[in-house]
Amino acid sequence: MIDSALHELPIRDAGAALRAGTFSATDLARYSLDRIEKINPGINAFVTITPERALADAARADEDFARGIDRGPLQGIPYGLKDIYDTAGIRTACHSRLRLNHVPEADSAVTEKFAAQGAVLLGKLTTNEFALGNPDPQAPFPPALNPWNTERSPGGSSSGSGAAVAAGLVRVAMGSDTGASIRSPASLCGIVGLKPTFGLVSRRGVFPLSHSLDHCGPLTRSVEDAAIVMEAIAGYDHRDPASANAPVPQFRSLMRGGVKGLRVGVPRHFFSGAKGLSPETVIALEASLEKLANQGAIVRDITLPDYATMSACGRVIMYTEAFAIHEKDFRERPKEFGFSTYMRMIMGAFTSGADIVQAYRLRRELTQEVNSRFEDCDVIITATALGTAPEMNQPDGWSMPSDAPMQCMPFNVTGHPAMAMPTGLSSDGLPLALQIVGKHFDEPTVLRVGAALEKDNPVLSRWPDIAKSG
Repeated sequence: MIDSALHELPIRDAGAALRAGTFSATDLARYSLDRIEKINPGINAFVTITPERALADAARADEDFARGIDRGPLQGIPYGLKDIYDTAGIRTACHSRLRLNHVPEADSAVTEKFAAQGAVLLGKLTTNEFALGNPDPQAPFPPALNPWNTERSPGGSSSGSGAAVAAGLVRVAMGSDTGASIRSPASLCGIVGLKPTFGLVSRRGVFPLSHSLDHCGPLTRSVEDAAIVMEAIAGYDHRDPASANAPVPQFRSLMRGGVKGLRVGVPRHFFSGAKGLSPETVIALEASLEKLANQGAIVRDITLPDYATMSACGRVIMYTEAFAIHEKDFRERPKEFGFSTYMRMIMGAFTSGADIVQAYRLRRELTQEVNSRFEDCDVIITATALGTAPEMNQPDGWSMPSDAPMQCMPFNVTGHPAMAMPTGLSSDGLPLALQIVGKHFDEPTVLRVGAALEKDNPVLSRWPDIAKSG
């Protein structure tokens, strides 16, 4: 008989059970598909479910296990992809009327890497239109909902990825992050979301929002799960012009060193006066810093460049590059865009050449300034969401303006790795979070600090009620 809590198994434990024959990859795939059938209608995390593909992937994984072939820790593990990742023969719609009939002929680079490890694709996950727009009542698919409270937003734009992991439909889901879109749903759904260093994970075959700000990364249930996925998907890809030809570290082994002696910089000025900051967010963040100090970390205040300046720099670049990507459709099919997508992207049409040059110049200066802070600290810890998930029936513009309760864009501007993770639950039972920022290509230290914060964190053993209904 299959255990009714297989979704709670970390990737490491599920992999060990698969290799021991406790259950098969096909058993795990059927279990996951059954949970999706029961739970997904209540949260709309999946926009396309692929049972035939899942069972075929699982059968291949079982055959490999039987033949003694081990393709890696993701072999037989179910996963989902944000619906901007190309999947050969499976629609990639980007949650837009403009791409309802788009069926790619080839997989994205990340899809290829999951397949090479023998992972099991369960389907494509809900996003906001082109990873930018608000939930739109006129969209071709319903918006994802937060599993902790379905009247609340799951964050965006990797909304389905966050909801699917939080509800236990998948252990890992891939998202993208141009200004917050991995860390926002991770924060609001109470899971881990890692935006890697710019260029560390290939974006080939992922529909772009902003060529110079887009990052691909995992949303997972735990820090170790994120490290396992990073070992599978990181690496140079000569077919992605922005790909970094940098060595891929052993993320898991390097994250186990503890934090004694690590220097943690805290830019309290970044968030302390921000509009929308909740006292519970600050209390949970300070408790996390105290926890690190008790484990031997050296915690001290630092200053960063002005948050509003960094955010504005990123917005100018993002909207301008987004308009450039979509310009042809803006001219020929403008009415097929959702209203909020159209209104945001159209701002890029009014950016002058001087504006974008100045933004790129400022970006370089800001990056150098943040790099200089890492001369005196190993990681930076700050807020992500400044409060809990907002109500779904309110305008979703909260995630975009410089004074809104989400502080993620600065580290897209600078390209540093940043990981959101839960710090606890609020008094009304909604997740609270922080983010850990590291030096370029130093994800192992970010993960190392995250692993220290995971120890004895009761929120990690909590599941939203809807996850228990499967």
